[in-house]
Amino acid sequence: MSQADKPASPTGETPEAPVADPVAELTAERDELKDRLLRLMAETDNFKKRTERDKAEFLRRANEGIVRDLLPVVDNLERALAHASEADLQGPLGQGVSLVLQELVKTLERHGLEPVAALGQPFNPELHEAMLQQEDLEAEENTVLSELAKGYVFQDRLLRPAMVVVSKRPAPAEDEGAEVKITIS
Repeated sequence: MSQADKPASPTGETPEAPVADPVAELTAERDELKDRLLRLMAETDNFKKRTERDKAEFLRRANEGIVRDLLPVVDNLERALAHASEADLQGPLGQGVSLVLQELVKTLERHGLEPVAALGQPFNPELHEAMLQQEDLEAEENTVLSELAKGYVFQDRLLRPAMVVVSKRPAPAEDEGAEVKITIS
């Protein structure tokens, strides 16, 4: 059929090019919908993972407050044991306090509490808080000589710095009997 043989449309125009392949159109639409579905599934999966991470982080940080509140209890039990050993009160009461302290520390360690190493270590301002400096001929400068209060890390985060005494070199002694000569010109 030639162009002249084709019937005219009601508006008087002749039809244009043949209709596009419906299978190709449906295939393209299917591929687009499949792509959108895969993207939505990936976004949903990422959202679930992010929510789980946030939830785990929240629970870790929620426990941090409780652990922080229990540190003074640990400190007081340690002081009680130190006092008991100084006063030679190693009877059943001292042993009971020791057992309570051990159990409390084990429980806190199971949940992620770790003591900060301090004694004999080089001073680290990220983990230690220097309370005093003390002259010491034997120790290297800026070495922790003693610990006033233990420091703790909870789940890889500093909960409390160790309060320490840090060594320093003694100042050079001045000769008391030496003459000081001053020349005025």
